[in-house]
Amino acid sequence: MIAAAFGYAVELASQWQGATAPNPPVACVLLDASGETLAAAAHQRAGGPHAEALAVSQCRANDTVHRIHTVVVTLEPCNHTGRTPACTGVILQTPARHIWIGARDPNPLVAGGGGNYLAHAGRSGHALADLDDPAAPKLAEAVTRLIAPFAKHVTTGKPWVTVKHALDRDGSMIPPAGQKTFTSDASLDLAHQLRKRADAVITGSGTILADAPQFTVRRLPDFPGKRRHLVILDRRGRVPPSYVEAAQARGFLVSIEADLATALTELGQAGCLEVLVEAGAELTQSILTSPLWDEHVLIRQHPDPTADDRVTVRYRTNSEPH
Repeated sequence: MIAAAFGYAVELASQWQGATAPNPPVACVLLDASGETLAAAAHQRAGGPHAEALAVSQCRANDTVHRIHTVVVTLEPCNHTGRTPACTGVILQTPARHIWIGARDPNPLVAGGGGNYLAHAGRSGHALADLDDPAAPKLAEAVTRLIAPFAKHVTTGKPWVTVKHALDRDGSMIPPAGQKTFTSDASLDLAHQLRKRADAVITGSGTILADAPQFTVRRLPDFPGKRRHLVILDRRGRVPPSYVEAAQARGFLVSIEADLATALTELGQAGCLEVLVEAGAELTQSILTSPLWDEHVLIRQHPDPTADDRVTVRYRTNSEPH
């Protein structure tokens, strides 16, 4: 019952990765005493209602608030008022007795506040990590990845860096002459999913000069009104103004930078949670041999032309510096 609710919450929150910066993607599921789902909702944009408030409002609309028994939420409810009221107050306006939390708030300024406040108010708090269910470890991993960009941003001021890296059967990143890609439809779908969840795209001048890529989300619906940063590393000033103007017309906030570290600092200051590196072989390898990346998504073309490409994901360990 609780594991299924967490799975549903993770699925909902995942749909809004890339839409909520500088807030994390969060979802909430409300259950009655028998485990029936009464409502479920996800935070959709900064300044909008949080997941808990949206779910409770659904119950109010359906006249089921009196049945709320258990709150399942991917991230610890907030206990401070910003652009929206504190989620702890929303929960305390319901008869919910049990609060299941996927992950504690990593923000050092507020960590533990929501859970402790609810406990002091007489509500029973539970952690996903303590759930006695075989699905719990994988659910905990999924919750951790959901908030990883937010966690890095609130603890370091820097965004999470995902490096997308595609190789053909021979280990080359260069498409055949006359083509812009060599990967399968499934891999192209994945690439656009990575773009959609990113708040910024980082590339190099060589990629711009070789392909003039659009960097837009095209293989699935994008978030309406979403404006991403496009950072071009160009120490020699080779990128033509016409490309910059065209990218701005596509909705990008374009900047030319000399080095990645400076770019990441500025993107963090702009509230970006996750950036996607889509670059050529030289810049990609340079980043992967540095301490600046967090996630490496490697798409390798399968030796069998009839088989799907192979995808591996590598994460930086917590012991490595950012």
